Amino acid sequence: MDNQQVFSEKSDAQKFWLTLIRDTFGIINPEDYIDFEKRVLIDGRTKFIDAYIPSTGVIIEQKSPGKDLHDAFVQAKNYHDWLPLSERGRQIITCDFFTLHIHDMEQPAEEPLIINVDKVSKDNLSFLLTPGETRPLEEIISVKAGATVDKLYKHLTAQLLQSAQENNYTKNEYNKKLDDINVFLVRLVFLLYAEDAGLFSKYQFHDYLKTRPKMEKEAVTKLFTILDIPQPERYKYHADPEEKAFPYVNGGLFHETIEVPYLDEDAVDIIISEMSEKTDWKGISPTVFGAVFESTLNKHDRKQAGIHYTSPANIHKLIDPLFLDELTQTLNDILNLPQSHERTQKLLAFQDKLSRLKFLDPACGSGNFLTESFISIRRLENKAISAIPQEERPSVKVSITQFHGIEAHDFAVNIARTALWISDHQMWQESQKIAGPHKSPLPLVDYHHIKEGSAMDELPNEGWKLGGWKIPHDDMLYIMGNPPFLGRAKQDEKQKQDVRDAFGGKGVVDYVACWFAKAFEYVSADINTKAAFVATNSVVQGEQIGYIFRHLRRRWENVKIDFAHQSFVWKNELPDPKKMAHVHVVIIGMSTRPPELRKLYTPEGLRLVKNINFYLEEGPDDDIAEERETPVCENAPFIRMGNMPADQGKLIIKAEDYPEFIRREPGAKRFIKRFMMGDEFISNKMRYCLWLVNAGPQDIKDMPLVYRRVKECKEIRLKSSQPQLADTPHLFREQMNPSRYIAIPKTSSEKREYIPIAYLDASVIPGDSLRIIPEATLYHFGVLTSRVHMAWMRRVTGRMKSDYSYSKNVVYNTFAWPSPTPKQLRLIEHTAQNILDARASHPHTSLAALYDSVTMPADLRTAHAGNDKAVCSAYGWPEDITENGIVDGLFRLYHKLTGR
Repeated sequence: MDNQQVFSEKSDAQKFWLTLIRDTFGIINPEDYIDFEKRVLIDGRTKFIDAYIPSTGVIIEQKSPGKDLHDAFVQAKNYHDWLPLSERGRQIITCDFFTLHIHDMEQPAEEPLIINVDKVSKDNLSFLLTPGETRPLEEIISVKAGATVDKLYKHLTAQLLQSAQENNYTKNEYNKKLDDINVFLVRLVFLLYAEDAGLFSKYQFHDYLKTRPKMEKEAVTKLFTILDIPQPERYKYHADPEEKAFPYVNGGLFHETIEVPYLDEDAVDIIISEMSEKTDWKGISPTVFGAVFESTLNKHDRKQAGIHYTSPANIHKLIDPLFLDELTQTLNDILNLPQSHERTQKLLAFQDKLSRLKFLDPACGSGNFLTESFISIRRLENKAISAIPQEERPSVKVSITQFHGIEAHDFAVNIARTALWISDHQMWQESQKIAGPHKSPLPLVDYHHIKEGSAMDELPNEGWKLGGWKIPHDDMLYIMGNPPFLGRAKQDEKQKQDVRDAFGGKGVVDYVACWFAKAFEYVSADINTKAAFVATNSVVQGEQIGYIFRHLRRRWENVKIDFAHQSFVWKNELPDPKKMAHVHVVIIGMSTRPPELRKLYTPEGLRLVKNINFYLEEGPDDDIAEERETPVCENAPFIRMGNMPADQGKLIIKAEDYPEFIRREPGAKRFIKRFMMGDEFISNKMRYCLWLVNAGPQDIKDMPLVYRRVKECKEIRLKSSQPQLADTPHLFREQMNPSRYIAIPKTSSEKREYIPIAYLDASVIPGDSLRIIPEATLYHFGVLTSRVHMAWMRRVTGRMKSDYSYSKNVVYNTFAWPSPTPKQLRLIEHTAQNILDARASHPHTSLAALYDSVTMPADLRTAHAGNDKAVCSAYGWPEDITENGIVDGLFRLYHKLTGR
């Protein structure tokens, strides 16, 4: 829009909005999407909304230039409140022809997002015409901004790769140039934000770059130098008037000397056209953008580091119960007091308290936990200040220097520092109306509270110490974050040693557990410290829970769980779908002074409980089943893993290949048996194997197809980690083929009430994803397929994502069997047979269909109910006992049997 043009609210509003919608969304008939002068009945009187979007319920209040848009919002909110619920939308827009003030009606007290009309795009106005768009506008803008960075990053790194190939760069040379690109991008983002947010003049960097065609690299290199020099000293560097006009930035952002990448015509076009002219940087969320920006890191590096994007919504799942809920409640209690000197003093004391808090993220990545926490604390401070009488209002006290981080990647360190600078400036803008004008944010204050390094290493300077990242604090210290997960298979030798150091030689736990060890040690020694981390859900399941939390509890028994989120799916909305996180995680908060009732967030909702154990269930801390090689009950039959082929498929025959194989090698039929892994077992799929246990050398030699497969298997094993298996290339690693046995699949869907368990015979070779019990009786089958054993399994088992992963050492060998009377034992045998008979009445139905929650036959469900009742009776429990009651009872037996 031409800023010199004179607009009138009455004569130009409709034309303005029709033009904006047509140009922004490419719509030929914009009048079909917007209503003007919509009637609304307010307390019996008819009023008119300037413009209204029927598909999304967005209200638009248009004013002439110079009019107060805050008053316009009050007017529009009144319209919103009187509209029928079915016609209300999430956003209200007030506009003066040059800026759009966008208010989120889910947070009407927050400051509006402001977009200049010349920065309007389909992305940052997607909510206007798109029903169902629920993301906050700043998140939409931030993801869009991140996409432009990603586009430039890919362009520059592609150029670098081509140059490396042409000039034979060494690995160190290539990595140094890649690091320089990363630093360049961080600085570029700051410059773009600065010119949009008023730190620089409007389009100052844009115009500087645009007026230096063919010299962009040299111009940017010089500008980076100039920005790090106070203006009175710039004459020494031959700065021209345009360069001297840039403010002094400081803060170390431009201090390091880097090689600016070559900026060809395409790169310059991305920067000028897409990043500067079409992106509104002042509207970005530092929390969202920092994480999206970090996604430009090499995908392999992110995966190797265990980095996962964290959305603001997920951050609040951690920081709200850790500190924000309590602080918010404290402030609300003060605000509910009548106006008085005492109320003002309490508000001032609350502000002082906020300024004394310290925050640490010891794996801070792009700083999104720190920026979101800073923004949340500053908004609480703003709310407190605004409630103090004008003549007594203090200045802002909360500072980014209260926020500390450790991060191993230098690129992420730069992003985190820059994100905190941006969030600091944004919050000062929000504070201006409350606390009055503030000094210029430039030059930046040196900020060194984000340290580059590993939190697992000693950092002795400025108060950091091995064993707890010691930060001096006057009030509470909150340790938080989303550390790298990294299972054992993905850990390098240094990381494996960190695990061994933390857990007394145990090296089978996820790397994220090391952060819990550090936090337990720190929290145990400091009553004024609380901590909470996001972790992969595997740390509270299966074998890991014993290694991790039994160890931590023995060393620091005064640390308790304050709150926890049970397993949920961690998602994001990154611009590149290949970089989207989709993992199953938990959140655990801890301190030495937990509340009387603790918060347990479950899929069904929040529960207040007396104690949260390390399975993240209500129960005693000592209820941990540690893996064991033999059953806890001496008379329980031994369970084994099935047979591992260790052959890369050479001894296996697919169902579709079986007829042709037998036709060409008819003599092999006597050495072929049905083969079952978990999927074949549950879904009744056909697969076969060469079972050559009784085949002699001549037998194999006389069957060319078999001989070739055995020969290939030998070659494969010779190159494997178990070359000794090449001595018997015709055999599976194990050769178990019992005449009758119970089979239990290692992996099964969590949606099933019962894991499908069945008897198999010698005609089937069980693979290594089945667990087998050769000596099992009907009584054993009845107990194992009961809701009692299922309840134990669900509590102590590990998981593959959300599916059950049945472990013989953690689930079966820790299970406390009942001590039935002869009559009770016979009854269980009878009810177990009823289950088998009910299945037999559906002869062509797979276990998958029989145990589907929708298709499970009524007679099978009835048979299971009878068996459940019989097994509960053998334990001395009522048939209506809850699953938690079952688990509590089994743990009492477990502790009695193990003496723990």
